[in-house]
Amino acid sequence: MRSLHHPHIEEVALPDVLHALSDPVRLQIVRELADRSEQSCSAVEASVSKSTLSHHFKVLREAGITPTRANGTHRLVSLRSEELERRFPGLLASVLDATRTEAQRAA
Repeated sequence: MRSLHHPHIEEVALPDVLHALSDPVRLQIVRELADRSEQSCSAVEASVSKSTLSHHFKVLREAGITPTRANGTHRLVSLRSEELERRFPGLLASVLDATRTEAQRAA
């Protein structure tokens, strides 16, 4: 299995993070990861094809929001919550609060 690129937290740029978080599917992924911590990529529920979901995971990883690690044939993904909090204080918490509020309104 090939190695995946994970930017060092000092290399993570705010425009890249904001772009990655601008998509509703990626926001859903981030919200699920915040609620469940590390999980298999295949366990994330989304209304898109597997290839599209893989693309969304790649965007999140390359933006520095998530790390992905191999565990046998599975890929496990999680949030870089603590690192992002140090780099951009309050950003992830604000985004997650806003998405939860929006989801509650829609329900």
